Amino acid sequence: MARKSAPDDLLAPLTLVVGQEELLLDRAVAQVVAAARAADPDTDVRDLAPGGLQPGALAELTTPSLFAERKVIVVRAAQDLAADSVKDIKAYLDAPAEEVIVVLVHAGGVKGKGLLDAARKAGAREVACAKLTKAGERITFIRGEFKTLGRSASPEACQALLDALGGDLRELAAAASQLCSDVEGTIDERVVARYYSGRAEATGFEVADFAVTGRAADALERLRWALAVGQPPTGITYALAAGVRSIGRLATADRSMRPGDLARELGMPPWKIDRVRQQMRGWTGDGVATALTAIAQADAAVKGGADDAAYALERAVVTVARAARSGSRPY
Repeated sequence: MARKSAPDDLLAPLTLVVGQEELLLDRAVAQVVAAARAADPDTDVRDLAPGGLQPGALAELTTPSLFAERKVIVVRAAQDLAADSVKDIKAYLDAPAEEVIVVLVHAGGVKGKGLLDAARKAGAREVACAKLTKAGERITFIRGEFKTLGRSASPEACQALLDALGGDLRELAAAASQLCSDVEGTIDERVVARYYSGRAEATGFEVADFAVTGRAADALERLRWALAVGQPPTGITYALAAGVRSIGRLATADRSMRPGDLARELGMPPWKIDRVRQQMRGWTGDGVATALTAIAQADAAVKGGADDAAYALERAVVTVARAARSGSRPY
């Protein structure tokens, strides 16, 4: 495998996914898995969590099956592997197995650089997933999302979406998908403003702010007003999801980071981090999971899965508010 694989060869025996932009990392892995299953629907996929590759396990995972189906082995956080596991991978690279695709997900940088160099030397197909830190890069990403979805969005709309949501690529991708699902024709600045700024910030995001701090009665009052003045229900579910996800992301971030570094890492302005830090009091990991499940159910309901969208939203708001105060051992 010394000859370098082509960048577009999704079935290459070794793919190296390098960077720290989680959405792009996940998409790169998903592309390989999808290509493998398109070539062989019976492909066996083993997506190992960080630390999931124990010394000696690679030989067993890559052993050919009796049924000769293709295998995809995804090794997450490869930069954190134990020395013995790194040794196993390097040995495997010298004699890769037939019909086996290995995907190494590596953060890049100095840590674990020996494995990174070995994979490159072995001719790995490489996918760069560096964090998009510049506004221009994020605008390009947003344009790409709309293009992938087969829709057209004006430059002003892309900028407005970035201004309203910040730099989290998952939120930007979800918003682009939602707009394409809900809106016909070209997506312009007025459409984005209707969903994510102006009136949306005065209604949908107020609903979310009250809900994530456990103030169910106030959140329900704002919800009813928002619906009365024509706030799109999908904008409300988006605001709720964004609020809960921000709490989960901040709660699991490295608390030793300086405020400026933390803001850059999470793609939030410093003022928002201060506000989310106050909102996260009383939340737990289970609470975040429960709230996001309820919001996802409400989002499906308002998009046609239920007869009473308002009732679905009210249930979600109450669930979020309860989750905000459900833990005896908060974050």
